[in-house]
Amino acid sequence: MSSDETQLSGNMKRKMRSTARLYAVQALFQMEHSGQTVEKVIHEFEDHRFGAHYDEGDMAEGDQPLFERLMRDAVNWQSSIDQMTDRALVAKWPIARIDPTLRALFRAAGAELTQSDTPPKVVIMEFVDIAKSFYPEGREPKFVNAVLDHMAREARPEAF
Repeated sequence: MSSDETQLSGNMKRKMRSTARLYAVQALFQMEHSGQTVEKVIHEFEDHRFGAHYDEGDMAEGDQPLFERLMRDAVNWQSSIDQMTDRALVAKWPIARIDPTLRALFRAAGAELTQSDTPPKVVIMEFVDIAKSFYPEGREPKFVNAVLDHMAREARPEAF
């Protein structure tokens, strides 16, 4: 295997992990609004998003194990993740009052920060990029960066 193929493989793996994180945010948002179970949403995303082909275009392939882990961890640890998020937010803005897209993002990121060995700086960078895709003109990406930095320092102080 040439070094170009190895590099491409590494780039593809990173892209698939990034896609899995984006899909997790979308799926958590959908769960909150539809009342669907985590298993139902996981199956729906895997059947209709991961590498699906549509007339309008193809959906990106994602890292399914990472997606499933983020989803289940976000649901299983939601209370502690939400409490950690609340501590990172301004007292007047508890998690229940923030935008539902940001709430889903903080839950997915919180799951990865608390339940994986992914370096916190990678988690922060990835989820700030997701915030930029949802809010390209707004201040939300800076807000996300600040909140996730606080959460990461609480969850994994040894990494700083």
